[in-house]
Amino acid sequence: MPLLEVKSLTKNFGGLAAVSHVDLHLDHNELVGLIGPNGAGKTTLFNLLTGVYEPSEGDVLLEEQGTPMRLNGKKPYKIADLGLSRTFQNIRLFKDLTVMDNVLIAMNSKHNEGLLTSILRLPRFYKNEEKMREKVLDLLRIFGLDSKSQTLAKNLPYGEQRRLEIVRALATEPKILFLDEPAAGMNPQETADLTKLIYQIQKDFQLTILLIEHDMSLVMEVCERIYVLEYGQVIAHGQPDEIKNDPRVIEAYLGGEI
Repeated sequence: MPLLEVKSLTKNFGGLAAVSHVDLHLDHNELVGLIGPNGAGKTTLFNLLTGVYEPSEGDVLLEEQGTPMRLNGKKPYKIADLGLSRTFQNIRLFKDLTVMDNVLIAMNSKHNEGLLTSILRLPRFYKNEEKMREKVLDLLRIFGLDSKSQTLAKNLPYGEQRRLEIVRALATEPKILFLDEPAAGMNPQETADLTKLIYQIQKDFQLTILLIEHDMSLVMEVCERIYVLEYGQVIAHGQPDEIKNDPRVIEAYLGGEI
């Protein structure tokens, strides 16, 4: 079975269907794109998959030891514990904390030693904290941020803040990583670097990635399959060459050949 399967997923806000009967699946260790015009429902779909919104209809099913687990109604932190992590379209770092502390907070969800150990500051607490700091530095090194571990997040350049968000998401040790417009606001060089980085993330961490992105060159270069949303519905699904030559996609979103 797929790692994640979405069946007829629908979200209504009053009389408006922001997402309507969406079917989607993600297999193990693949990189999938999700594109569409502004207002097509892409971020709403991410919010449904990560527990921010509860579906009006349909199911979100996660493969857990060979059995489908229904995620509907679970809180975002429970879904994160199950291995689904995300970044946001608008950067949501703890801007007055250091780079190190931003990642430690995320990592703590997987390596918490318990209330008693933390309150009493038992030797195990310090040993665990040291191990976590080493792991954080290893992650930061991959993203070229290790030299800025003690820098406040708000003092990082924009592109590095974007990378820090990805590091923080990876610190939760996800099975699936949802990237919501990671190249937004980046210059061409930063976007090119990000393209290489997404490749590296999938290779090194053996992750499934679902990517929302408006930069078509990035999407077409890195994604194995692409879903296209318009008005909350999937209007096309296929490999990059199929998508960029699909008349419905060209009409709805691309506006011509890529």
